[in-house]
Amino acid sequence: MPKVRLAMAQTNPTVGDIHNNIANCLQVVKAAAANGAQLVVFPEMSATGYPIEDLASRRSFIESSEAAIETFASQLSIDGYGEIAVVIGHPRLARNSRWAIAHNSASVIRDGKIIGTYDKHHLPNYSVFDEYRVFVPGDSLLTFEHAGLRFSTLICEDIWQSGGPVAQLSTNATDVTLVLNGSPFEVHKDDRRLELVQNLAGSSKSAVAYVNLVGGQDDLVFDGDSLFVTSAGNLITRAAKFEESLTFIDVDSSERANEVNAAPINSELESSDEGQVWTALVLGLRDYVRKNGFKSVVLGLSGGIDSAVCAVIAADAIGADNVFGVSMPSMYSSDHSKSDAEDLAERLGCHYRTETIETMVEAFEGQLNLEGLASENLQARMRGVILMALSNAEGHLTLTTGNKTELAVGYSTIYGDSVGGFAPIKDVEKTRVWRLAEWRNSFAAANGQTPPIPSNSISKPPSAELRPGQVDQDSLPDYAILDGLLELYVEQGDGRDEIIRAGFDEDTVDRIIGLVDRAEWKRRQGAIGPKISPMAFGRDRRLPITNRFKEGTK
Repeated sequence: MPKVRLAMAQTNPTVGDIHNNIANCLQVVKAAAANGAQLVVFPEMSATGYPIEDLASRRSFIESSEAAIETFASQLSIDGYGEIAVVIGHPRLARNSRWAIAHNSASVIRDGKIIGTYDKHHLPNYSVFDEYRVFVPGDSLLTFEHAGLRFSTLICEDIWQSGGPVAQLSTNATDVTLVLNGSPFEVHKDDRRLELVQNLAGSSKSAVAYVNLVGGQDDLVFDGDSLFVTSAGNLITRAAKFEESLTFIDVDSSERANEVNAAPINSELESSDEGQVWTALVLGLRDYVRKNGFKSVVLGLSGGIDSAVCAVIAADAIGADNVFGVSMPSMYSSDHSKSDAEDLAERLGCHYRTETIETMVEAFEGQLNLEGLASENLQARMRGVILMALSNAEGHLTLTTGNKTELAVGYSTIYGDSVGGFAPIKDVEKTRVWRLAEWRNSFAAANGQTPPIPSNSISKPPSAELRPGQVDQDSLPDYAILDGLLELYVEQGDGRDEIIRAGFDEDTVDRIIGLVDRAEWKRRQGAIGPKISPMAFGRDRRLPITNRFKEGTK
């Protein structure tokens, strides 16, 4: 009976860094060969990174990708790995197309040459994807034989839609379907993936190897979570989330397979939603810093929950010694806001300094005769100026600490607390920020460490402290109510009447919908941050800034 040792390679490429991406793939093949692998499968676009967006329209970029794949094939043979079959994702030039120049492809390499290439058929055009705009669809299945077994190749969206090459699987005696993926993380998406793969196995009568990217790319986080199921839908193995890995499976047939040298899974991180979200946020920030050439980050520390969570995410991502926290008290800042910020910095071991803003604010107020809301916003803008000045002077990436709830209702000062190059909790609603803080402290305590977030930062009423005695609930509903309302309006797209029927107060619904709609111009100018929900601001939710439609009108 034939047997093939299959290696599923979760890799973390950098978009555009084709040379180093391919060099890493070569090392991965060598490591797989050392463990007896006869077939190595890489994720979607692993040669170039993903998504490549309008780089797909640059002929020079696509030609560089094709040349790199040819070189990769030759080098594998030269180095003595020609007998191993390698399946790798990359873009390639399309012929005879009127609107795009590239395919999203997967090539099979063996004996120093490309023996077959598959072009992605279903090009997603929703959520964060606009592939139909930049790629040309393929129309045929790629099937090849290796070491006595029969393999077919698909790419990501092809298994999320009916029809196309998937329909050909059940009639061509495929033993294993190889699915190359660039599937971003979302909460609970792992459950949907497994169900989808099991359904494909049942309909195609083949085993399925689902291989996914890992790592951060701008506002996307790829979580890996590669998996293998038999034709009966039995889950044989599941790779660790959020880290590069090689996972080995011995395949006898579509029905028989065994995991080899299973890597331990960190159940503390992967068993809870908050553990997965935290790890996704850490990975997203780490890779944005690393891939864009930064060494450190700077952020304001107010003593509140949002800045505390962002600081700990940053410390987990790049090390506390590379985190620079700045307390920027005004005449309205409470003693606990300053002491809680200092306590956080001591617990983390990050850099900490104090820069008061009172004299700066007085100078502007005096010259411009500002008062009321203009004076309150001025305080936030002085803090933004300080952070950006330190960023310019010392080379830090500035983090903005706003959460999704604040972004939704415009509860931030443009060019003030919204300044920065990256927003770690941009897609995290306020109630989840508290849950993340509790989870991270519990995780630390369970591992014999000091909980990093001061309990007072978690328990005290949130406040911008821009006027005496101010708290967020002076102008916003309770956050549990607000997040529930926003879940319906923003996440699910429900209209005014549907939200009221769900039990929310009519006046509150009208006020919050108005705030969300009017804040679109602010969100359009905001920093990017890791996507963890199905409906993140930015790529997912695209609405006009100039918009006179009013909910409830016919």
